Amino acid sequence: MVFDYIQKYPHRTKQILGISYEQLQSLLNCACKRHQEIKIQQESRKIRINAAGGGRKELLSIQEQVCLCLFYLRQMPTFQVLGMLFGISKTEANDTFHSWIPILRDILPASLLEQVSNNESELLFVQEVLTNFRLLVDSLEQPIYRNSDQKEQQKYFSGKKRQHTLKSLMVGIPEGKDIVEVEVGVPGPTADIKLFRQSQNKFDKSQPFSGDKGFQGGENITTPHKKKPKRELTQQQKDENKALSSNRIFIEHLIRLLKIFRIASQRFRLKLDTYEQIILTVCGLVRLRIGSLILPT
Repeated sequence: MVFDYIQKYPHRTKQILGISYEQLQSLLNCACKRHQEIKIQQESRKIRINAAGGGRKELLSIQEQVCLCLFYLRQMPTFQVLGMLFGISKTEANDTFHSWIPILRDILPASLLEQVSNNESELLFVQEVLTNFRLLVDSLEQPIYRNSDQKEQQKYFSGKKRQHTLKSLMVGIPEGKDIVEVEVGVPGPTADIKLFRQSQNKFDKSQPFSGDKGFQGGENITTPHKKKPKRELTQQQKDENKALSSNRIFIEHLIRLLKIFRIASQRFRLKLDTYEQIILTVCGLVRLRIGSLILPT
């Protein structure tokens, strides 16, 4: 059993699940509490004929179920292999994963703005503080399976990647200390600048950004100098591009951490209507991993 192995070798938890053993323990505590709250709510709405406690008992404990979900996000085996590793059937592994994703999504805010979105005064404060930083922006694309419908094929076909993809946009704090905002799951051909303009509405109007050449033409965003036809960049322009690139590398580090979870890097095998929920859950796990998200005890 994977969970038993982690209990025996806690120092290998990050390799197996993507987060440290201590972070796993805090996540398990929050997940158990949230799971219990959901059960109480469901029980209060039921009209019972038979006494509570009947039915087939679950083969896995709550901790093992959460571990199964995290293992799939990190390693992305087939559900048949996942079931074998946890001693359950393929169907039960699939059902367990999809039942826990909404709970993990609920307790793991995908971004700083989402974390404070329920408190208007706190949100305004964070938006104001962020104007002191030049936020880093970059996009990423993930392959998906080709749809049998030709119109859907055209909708998702990315000429840049030469395959069918979904595109996401990530906004981070300098030095990659947190994910500020993330837009997930738009069709691959969507232009970076268009996606950026949609997310820009969530920030203060004076918020400065830094991006690559794909974001040229946007407001309040610094992008590299582009070489004009038959002309070379000046030494000053080259130096400015180099300085900009050295600062922007940290958003690449955040994207790399996201892709450590294979569900976010390999071809997406699940239904597309689950894509946003799953990738945002992974963003929450990345924030937990880098220490920008502290779960309540």
